[in-house]
Amino acid sequence: MRILICEDSVLLREGLVRLLEDAGHEVVAALPDTDGLMDAVVDTAPDLCILDVRLPPSFTDEGIRAALALRAGHPTLPLLVLSQYVEERYASELIAAQGGALGYLLKDRVADVGDFVGSVERIAAGATELDPEVVAQLLTRRNRDERMLQLTERERTVLALIAEGKSNGAIAGLLFLSEASVEKHITSIFQKLGLDPADGNRRVLAALAHIDNTNNGKEQGGQ
Repeated sequence: MRILICEDSVLLREGLVRLLEDAGHEVVAALPDTDGLMDAVVDTAPDLCILDVRLPPSFTDEGIRAALALRAGHPTLPLLVLSQYVEERYASELIAAQGGALGYLLKDRVADVGDFVGSVERIAAGATELDPEVVAQLLTRRNRDERMLQLTERERTVLALIAEGKSNGAIAGLLFLSEASVEKHITSIFQKLGLDPADGNRRVLAALAHIDNTNNGKEQGGQ
């Protein structure tokens, strides 16, 4: 796999290069900031782009802005965003953007090399991978949307696991349920959220609906 990295920390950037190359992948570019990022994507045609959320010069949202620009210019390019902390606004903004495969992981996950490389490979193959801590913060706040209030506690748990990218089989194992029971819960979630089969990837849309409504509720509460 051909991978492009955009990370300002020299240690982390070089560490990513080393562990990805050791796993048999090719790092086609390793940039310290977003200068030249768009040109590098065109020139190197990567299979996946890894970006830090906070990059020079302001170390606020340059990485997210770059990711959104890549979504617009190269919608099928899989993206993996790394963040030091859970940044709900940035996470929800990127997740809501239309495009291809996406990962949003905390940098602590890089320490588990096997798990991290596995996530990279799954995202490149088309999966959505969200860090469990990101999902927890986005999905467990009080939700004010009537559709969300219809979900049972078990359905909320299933929805959170869906947003983490878990398969029906994995959810069944974690919750000690049969796959048939998990499928019934998921069908109920889709129905309560008003997601039609024609809507495409209803699993992602369900998680996005929950995230968007959570953010709306928070904004209303702050007014």
